[in-house]
Amino acid sequence: MLNEKIYRNYLAIMKEEMVPAMGCTEPIALAYGAARAREVLGKEPELIVARCSGNIIKNVRCVVIPNSGGLTGIQAGVVLGAVGGDASRNMEVLEHVSEEARERARELLEQDICRVEVLDSPIVLHFILDMKAGDDTVSLEIKYDHINVTKIEKNGKVVFDKDSQKDEAPAADRSTLNLEDIKEFADTVDLEDVREMLDAQISCNMAVAREGMTGRYGLGIGRVIRESYSDDMLTKMRSLTAAASEARMGGCDMPVIINSGSGNQGIACSVPLIVYAEAMELPKWSLYRALVFSNLLTVYQKLYIGKLSAFCGAVSASCASGAAITYMVGGDLGRIKKTIENTLANIPGIICDGAKISCAAKIAASLDAAYLAHHLAMNDRGYAPYTGILQEETSETISCVGLIGKEGMRETDKEILRIMIEH
Repeated sequence: MLNEKIYRNYLAIMKEEMVPAMGCTEPIALAYGAARAREVLGKEPELIVARCSGNIIKNVRCVVIPNSGGLTGIQAGVVLGAVGGDASRNMEVLEHVSEEARERARELLEQDICRVEVLDSPIVLHFILDMKAGDDTVSLEIKYDHINVTKIEKNGKVVFDKDSQKDEAPAADRSTLNLEDIKEFADTVDLEDVREMLDAQISCNMAVAREGMTGRYGLGIGRVIRESYSDDMLTKMRSLTAAASEARMGGCDMPVIINSGSGNQGIACSVPLIVYAEAMELPKWSLYRALVFSNLLTVYQKLYIGKLSAFCGAVSASCASGAAITYMVGGDLGRIKKTIENTLANIPGIICDGAKISCAAKIAASLDAAYLAHHLAMNDRGYAPYTGILQEETSETISCVGLIGKEGMRETDKEILRIMIEH
């Protein structure tokens, strides 16, 4: 039985990670920062300079911003947030953008009031917004997390400095995550402690999946998968999960419950389980516990990789889904570990070349690998330690994959950004 401290910490991790967000989280972070900066400025900005780390640029360039009328790009996210965003809504900052605000944003974009610069920073999620109107200026910095405002200056004077605040409650300790305790927590958690957030994940993420299945976004990948493959479990899971991602990337204004700062990861670690449980007519409690397991396993894997990197987060979240299916059907810890290892032996090399509608295809491919890994594990088949990057212990394999994604692919990340900017 988990001790009370670990139990409460795992609950806190879930509450911090499983929050609603509208649209791709990087442009939404920019819109949130711009809305906050506009509040401090007290008037409509006349000039904005957005200094963004490479991974922010990479993940904003190609996605449609929700409630924007089809706008894309950093300038659009920043300007729309500044004129129509509501910072009190956090990652749903653009939920109530009016047509008047959309029109004003288009006018300001035509006036070219927002300039984008590359921020040379070792922090992958990092941007600074500088606003000016008349004689007034505001500078706002966000780093490490999407709405983590760390510093605000107005007219050259610091009005907020998070780094200097000593009495702020610490974030939940993710370093306590491990596979054995995650399973124990999923087995024993009082479902009343997690029901509200899990119900929100089921409701929101499936609603977006159904919206994506209309075929109105991107390539209509969900419908193509459904119509092109046999009507089996994998087809159902892949089609709905990919459709949800494509809708998000294509500007759908419906919120999803995210994981590790990513809507795609929140979708990929939940929708396959919901589809599986419904098709197999499993009890609701079984789905709840599997979702707890999958969400925490996703966070655990991303702990080593970081929120943004050249490593596609769909791999981590899909791996968690495959392992959670094994968990949901009664697989023991050994089979769960085999599912994880079988997945990571297969697809640890999918690159992240920015947020865009083709993320949906990467999710579909990752789920294919994860479901194969599940079936291999349920037949007690697993790749041996030291086959490629696999290690003696599953936890070591997870950390090694994280090391590849965070450190080994650092130059890959730079090359991807260079290609995207120069071509």
